[in-house]
Amino acid sequence: MLSGIAAGARALGIEDFHAVGFAGDGGTADIGLQALSGAIDRHDKIIYICYDNEAYMNTGVQKSGLTPSGARTTTSPAGKRLRGAITRKKPMFEIVAAHGIDYAATASVGYPLDYLRKLEHARTVDGTSYIHVFAPCPVGWGYETAETIVVAKKAVDCGLWYLAEYAEGRFVLNHNPGEFASIRDYLFGQNRFRHLQDEDVSDIEIQRDAKWARIRREWSD
Repeated sequence: MLSGIAAGARALGIEDFHAVGFAGDGGTADIGLQALSGAIDRHDKIIYICYDNEAYMNTGVQKSGLTPSGARTTTSPAGKRLRGAITRKKPMFEIVAAHGIDYAATASVGYPLDYLRKLEHARTVDGTSYIHVFAPCPVGWGYETAETIVVAKKAVDCGLWYLAEYAEGRFVLNHNPGEFASIRDYLFGQNRFRHLQDEDVSDIEIQRDAKWARIRREWSD
């Protein structure tokens, strides 16, 4: 749809514009991945914003390709046999970067000034921009609405989400938390993770540490 809007604007002789659109995590990482891939390949002049609340929230909290390991959803229940989602969150930021996209970034509603700076940069890009925004959902995650910004900040501070950019073949880490905040505090502040056992939390910490070891080794600050 964004590609069509951009093409229509060009056909009408409209100049100096960007077609801007929002899509959810499922619409981005699952349903719409093919169309997004094509738009990046064509370098369409669009700003694509992925609103990531880690499940199909509008249709009943079903698991998406961006649901993290261990999260309970209506299609990844927690019980005696399974403890939530058994798959890992797709690395969408790195997937779009692998296309050679003109500009990509991750952001969080918990760090709004960083998000706004990346939007300002995207509007200067003559090509495709992708911004992946981490946005907690109180209903689907199970926490008090007033805690949304706190939850979003905790995800970054405990290392389960990162703030970064990609342009001209180079990754840049925008925020290095150094010593991570407590993963347990982040996870058990949400109903969707309260079924996890100690070994599950340890597995999540191991996955985080492995990811950050690579990020710190390969990406510049």
